[in-house]
Amino acid sequence: MAAAAATAIHLLPNSSKKRTLLISNHKLRTTQISVLPKASASTENSNTGKKKKSNKTGTKSKNKQLKETNKEEEDKKNQIINKNVVELEKSGKGDSTDVIKRLDDVVNPVGLGRKSRQIFDQVWKKFSNLGQISRTEYDDGSNLLVYGEGAPLCEFTIPGAQNTTVLVVGATSRIGRLVIRKLMLRGYTVKGLVRRIDQGVMDMLPRSVELVVGDVGDPSTLKTAVEGCNKIIYCATARSAITGDLNRVDNRGVYNCAKAFQDYNNQLAQLRAGKSSKSKLLIAKFKSENSLDGWEVRQGTYFQDVVASKYDGGMDAKFELNENGLAIFSGYVFTRGGYVELSRKLSLPLGFTLDRYEGLVLSVGGNGRSYVVILEAGPLADASQSKMYFARINTKAGFCRVRVPFSNFRPVNPTDPPLDPFLAHTLIIRFEPRRQRPVEGPKGMKQDPRSFELILEYIKALPSGQETDFILVSCTGSGIETSRREQVLKAKKAGEDCLRRSGLGYTIVRPGPLMEEPGGQRALIFDQGNRISQGISCADVADICVKALHDSTARNKSFDVCYEYVAEQGQELYELVAHLPDKANNYLTPALSVLEKNT
Repeated sequence: MAAAAATAIHLLPNSSKKRTLLISNHKLRTTQISVLPKASASTENSNTGKKKKSNKTGTKSKNKQLKETNKEEEDKKNQIINKNVVELEKSGKGDSTDVIKRLDDVVNPVGLGRKSRQIFDQVWKKFSNLGQISRTEYDDGSNLLVYGEGAPLCEFTIPGAQNTTVLVVGATSRIGRLVIRKLMLRGYTVKGLVRRIDQGVMDMLPRSVELVVGDVGDPSTLKTAVEGCNKIIYCATARSAITGDLNRVDNRGVYNCAKAFQDYNNQLAQLRAGKSSKSKLLIAKFKSENSLDGWEVRQGTYFQDVVASKYDGGMDAKFELNENGLAIFSGYVFTRGGYVELSRKLSLPLGFTLDRYEGLVLSVGGNGRSYVVILEAGPLADASQSKMYFARINTKAGFCRVRVPFSNFRPVNPTDPPLDPFLAHTLIIRFEPRRQRPVEGPKGMKQDPRSFELILEYIKALPSGQETDFILVSCTGSGIETSRREQVLKAKKAGEDCLRRSGLGYTIVRPGPLMEEPGGQRALIFDQGNRISQGISCADVADICVKALHDSTARNKSFDVCYEYVAEQGQELYELVAHLPDKANNYLTPALSVLEKNT
C-alpha cells in the first residue's frame, strides 16, 4: 500500500467501559471516534463510581448474560466498521473526513433521519409551489417556468408568454373564466374586462388578474382596457335576445374593441417613428386637392363589335373633392360591356415594397355598390410584360373599411403565375354595371345599378404577421332556439365582418352548443361551411383560444369546431377528420393547416 494513502487504525483496550477508534494518516492528523456501548443494569454508575448491591445469585447470572450479549453486539459493530474502512483504503478514495462520514451513516441513525427529512422537504417544496403562480420565475435560457429548485414544468408554459399581455373581454362568461385560468397557468399577464367589480366577480376570478371596468358598447371605456395589451380574446355575448342588446355586444362591441386596439397600435407606431411591426404603409390619403394628383379616370369596354354600339347609352365618371373635403369617385355606365376606372402609379417610400405586407385596406364610403380592385404587376421598363390581377370588394351605405389580402387577387389570364406584390406598380379601382346587387334608396326605391358614388378616405398596406391579434368566439347557430336563431346569427356575422375588415390578424372560432364537462376527453372536428351539428366542452373551446394565440396557421381564419361524430346515413358529403386534444402534441396546427384563409 502506498505511503501517501496509508491509514492506521488503532483499537484501544476496553478498560474504561468504552471503545475508542483512532484514525491517523501521514499528515499527522488524528481523529478520535468514540462508540459507547449500551447501558446495562449491572454497569457501574458513572457519577458516583459505586456499584449497586445485589444479594441474589440469580441477578448476578442475568447480569453476566447481558454483558456477554452487549459484547457480541459491539463485536458485530466493530466488524462492520473495520470492513468499511478497509474498503475505503483499498479504493483509495476520500480522506479521513470521508471515512468519518461513511462511519457516521452506518452507526448514527440521527444522520440518516436528517438526510430523509432534507429529501422530504425538497419534494414538499416542489409540490407546494405548483399552485403559487405568483412565485414563478423564468429561465432566460429556455423561457420555461421554473418552480422550487429549478425543475421546469413544460406543459404549463409557452415560449413568449412572459412578454405577452392578453385582454379577455367577457371575463366572467362561461368560456372567459376558463380562458383566464389557462392563460395564467401558462405565464401570461392577463387583464379582464368586466361591467362592474363586486364580491361576486372577485370570487369568480383569480386575485392576480387585473380587472378593468368597461362596456363594449361604449368606446370611451375601452381605451384604458387595451393599453399595454398585445392580444385580445373576445368571449362576450349578449345575455338576451333583444335586438338592441345583440347589436351592442355581438356587433358593435366587436367593432369598438377592434378599433380601440387598432388605435392603440397606431399610437405605438407613431411613437416608434413607423418602425413598429403594427405600422401600416400609407399608399394614398385623400384630404386636399393635392392628394388627387396622379389619379386618372379612364373608360373602356370589354368587347368591340357592332352589336355593342347598338346598346351604347354612354358613360361618364369624375374624381373630385367636394365642398365638404371628401374625395368622391362617381358617375354612370349605360354602355353594354362598359366600365370606368380610377388608376394611379404606385409611389412607395424609398426602401418599402409591397412584398413585406399581406394586403390592402381601403377606408371608403359607398352606396352598396361592388367594385374591382386591380393590381398591375411586372417590370417597369417593359410595359408589355405587365400582368393584371383582380379582386372584388363590396361596400355598404356609409363608411367602412374593406380588407383585400394579396392572396385574394386572381390573374386575369388564368395561365399567368400568382401575384408577386414586389412587382406591383399600378393600382386600379374599377366600376362595372354587371354583377351589381339591387340597393334600396332613402325612400325605399331601388337605385339604378348603373350609377355609382364612392368616397375615398385612405388606402394602406397591411403589415404581414405570423400570429393572430384578435380571437373572437362566435357560434354556429346550432343549439339556439329557433325563434331567436336568425337574430343571433345576424348580429354574430356582422361582428365577424367588422373584425375581418379591421386590418388586425384575426381568428374566429365558431363552437357548437357549449357543454359543461371536462376538456381533452374527446376528439375534435374542425370544419368550414356550417356543416357541424354536435356540441363541445367550454374547456376545449378555451384551450383552442389559448393555443391560437401563437399559432401561425390560425391567423386570418374562421372555422367551426365540435366533438367527433358519425354522419347520418346518406349525409356523408364530406370526410370528418378528428384531432385528439393531447397535451403531448399541438393538435391545432394540423387541424387548421388544411382550412382556407379569409373565409
